[in-house]
This record gives sequence, structure tokens and C-alpha cells, in this order.
Amino acid sequence: MPESKIQCKLVESSIIVFDHEVATFLYTGGRYFGKPIGVRKPKPDVHYDKPLELSLIEGYYLLQKEKIEIQDPKSGKLLIDKELEQIADKYYDNFLSKYEIYADLRDKGYVVRPGLKFGADFAVYKQGPGIDHSPYLIQVLPKHANLTAIDIVRAGRLANSVKKKFIIANALNRTYYGFKWFRP
Repeated sequence: MPESKIQCKLVESSIIVFDHEVATFLYTGGRYFGKPIGVRKPKPDVHYDKPLELSLIEGYYLLQKEKIEIQDPKSGKLLIDKELEQIADKYYDNFLSKYEIYADLRDKGYVVRPGLKFGADFAVYKQGPGIDHSPYLIQVLPKHANLTAIDIVRAGRLANSVKKKFIIANALNRTYYGFKWFRP
């Protein structure tokens, strides 16, 4: 990471890094934070002269790690973590639980990307998009969730159809429950 904190701006539900060199640094080299704006499938080690868009979860993680500063363009002041948390709560159901799992997986060395196109909270890579396929789909279990057998079967079949292992994550104690679809 650069020696000084990376300067970012909050833009609605995203955090934007406008410095192209820093944006490239955050995405490349196995870091895979954010996504270059306007690039559909970014390559892992290409220099992009475009701003980088971080999700609120990624931004919150980097803010917690004291790697970035986020400016609110309306007030001009820097956001503190509690303020960013309140903003993220408006856009994410169960934000803090999802963040806990995101941070735990990142801290363990995994690359965590949005899993929306797979019907999950996260797609998790061992190395990163463009290098390997994500072997895991993670669904964060909300506190006091009612999970039925049908929910598990539905998620397992979906994960199996895209050749991934379905995992339910419990943020309360950072435990993971894996499901693998099989035929008797």
C-alpha cells in the first residue's frame, strides 16, 4: 500500500479512487479491491487510466485498516467509520454481519468479490478473478434467520450448476458451513 492514506470520495453508494496510479495499485498485484470504472472484465495486472469504484464493504474494510480516507463531497469533511457504517446500513441488509465475514475472509488471504450474479453475498477466490475461478459462494446468515431445508437445497443446486461450493457464514462466531451437492 502507498505510504500515505489513499484519498477517496463517497459518491452515493460507492467510494471512488480518482488517482489512476493508486486505483491500479488497489486492483492489481493480487489485491483486487474495487473495479476500474467502465471496464467489464478487468485483467489482473493491466494498468488502467480510469478511476476505481470500491463497494461500501471494501471501503469500510480499507478505512478500518487505516489505508484510505473518504471525503464526503457534500460537506467536504472526512468520514469516520461510524458515519460510513450508517451510510452502508442504508444500502445493505445486514451490513455489519456481511462486513464481518468479508473482513474475516480478506484477513485469511482470500479475494472476496460480490456474488450477486450467483445469487449469493460473495464469490470467494483463492487467487483472484482472471487467474482462477471462484470455488466458493458465501451467503451470510442474518441474525435470527429462519433457514429451511428448501433454502439450502435451492442454494446448493444453484452453486452446483455453476461448479461452486455453497457456504453459509455465521458472522456471530465467524463459522462457515459448507454444502456440496451430490447424487446418490
